[in-house]
Amino acid sequence: MAEVGHTRVLKIALPIVLSNATVPLLGAVDTAVVGQMGLAAPIGAVGLGAIVLASVYWIFGFLRMGTSGLAAQALGAGDRVELRAILLRALAIGAAAGCVFVALQAPLVWAAFALAPASAEVEGLARQYLAIRIWGAPATIALYAVTGWLIAQERTRAVLLLQLWMNGLNIALDLWFVLGLGWGVPGVAAATLIAEWTGLGFGLWLCRSAFGPGLAAVWARMRDARALRRMASVNTDIMLRSVLLQGSFTAFLFLGAGFGDVTLAANQVLMQFLEITAYALDGFAFAAEALVGQAVGARSVAAVRQAARISGLWGLGGAALLALAFALFGPQIIDLMTTAPDVRTVARAHLWWLVAAPLIGVASWMFDGIFIGATRTRAMLACMAISVAAYAVALLVLLPFGNHGLWAALMVLNATRGISMALAYPAVERAAA
Repeated sequence: MAEVGHTRVLKIALPIVLSNATVPLLGAVDTAVVGQMGLAAPIGAVGLGAIVLASVYWIFGFLRMGTSGLAAQALGAGDRVELRAILLRALAIGAAAGCVFVALQAPLVWAAFALAPASAEVEGLARQYLAIRIWGAPATIALYAVTGWLIAQERTRAVLLLQLWMNGLNIALDLWFVLGLGWGVPGVAAATLIAEWTGLGFGLWLCRSAFGPGLAAVWARMRDARALRRMASVNTDIMLRSVLLQGSFTAFLFLGAGFGDVTLAANQVLMQFLEITAYALDGFAFAAEALVGQAVGARSVAAVRQAARISGLWGLGGAALLALAFALFGPQIIDLMTTAPDVRTVARAHLWWLVAAPLIGVASWMFDGIFIGATRTRAMLACMAISVAAYAVALLVLLPFGNHGLWAALMVLNATRGISMALAYPAVERAAA
C-alpha cells in the first residue's frame, strides 16, 4: 500500500467538498425555475415531492457506505476479482430496490400524503411530479453503489465529474423544459429523471474496469455466500445506525416545535449550519473510509493509524475554520436565510451553539469514516445506540431550560458519539493486525 500523506488525503477530500457544494445549487434552481410561474402551488409541489423521494432514498445511503468500506478492503488486499464483484452485488441491490419502489409507487404516494397532507392543488401537482420521478429510483439507488466504489479507489475526481454532469444537465433541462417549453412541474421532474439515468450511464462508464476481461470469474464470486452474508451484515448495521441518527434529529425538530413557531423557524435556519458542516467535512471522512479500508485490507496497522491521524487532523482543521467562519459571519448568514426580525433574533441568540458544533462533532464525523472503512459497523451501531441513550437522558434533564437545553442535548449526542467511538477505536487497529 502506498504511503499515506497529507497530499493523498487532500486529493481524495477536496473533490468531494467541491461536489457537495453543487448539491444546494440544484435545489435552488428547481425552486427558482418553478418560481417564475408566479404561483405558490408549483413551488410547494416540487419541494414536497423532492422531500418524499429524498426520505425514501435516504434509507439506502448504507449502500454507498457499505460499498466503500468493503471495496477499499478488497483493493488493499489486492483482490481485484472481489473488488469487481462488490460493485456488481451493490448494483444488483440498487436495481432491485428501485424496481420495488416503482412497483409500489401507489401505496408509497398514498402514505406520503397521509403523513404530510397538502392542499388539493399542491397534492395534484406533487402527484404528477412523483409519477415521473419514481421511474428514476433504480438509477438513483444504484448510483450510491457507483459512488461508494469510486471513493474506495480514491477516484473522487470521477465522483466530482459525475456530480457536475448530473447537476449541470438537470439545471439545463430545468431551464429548457420549464421556461422554454412551459412544461411546469412535470418539466422539473422530467429533467431530474433524465439526469438520473444518464448519470447512471456515465457512472457505469467510469466503472468500466469492473466489466472488462475475466467477467465470468467475477460473476461466480458475486454469488459467494460468505461475501453476501458479510455485505448484508455491514449494510444492516449502517442502516440501523442511520435510522437512530435520523430519529434523533427528527426528535430535535419536533421538540423544537413545542417552543413556538418562531423558535421552530430559527432552529430550521440554524440546522443549515450543521448541513454546511457535514458537507464540508464529508471529504475528509470519505478519505478516511478509503485509506483506512485499504490499510485494513493490506493488514497494515501502521497505515491504519497514519490514515486515521492525517485525515483526522485535516478534519479538525476544517472544523476549526468552519467554527471561525460561523463566529465571524454567522449573523450575516442568518440574515440571508430569513428576513423575519423575530426569527433572526432567536437564531442569533443560539448561534454560539453552531460555532461550537463543528468542534464538538468533528470526532464523530471522522470516526464514522474510519469505522466504515474498517467495516467495524457493529461497533459503530453500538456507539450510536449508547449516544442516543445519552441524548434521551440529556433531553429529560435539559429541556426545562428551553431551546438552549435542546441544543445542549444535541451537542451531548455528537460528543458522546465521538467519545464512544474513540474508546472503541483500538478494535479498528486490531482488525488490521
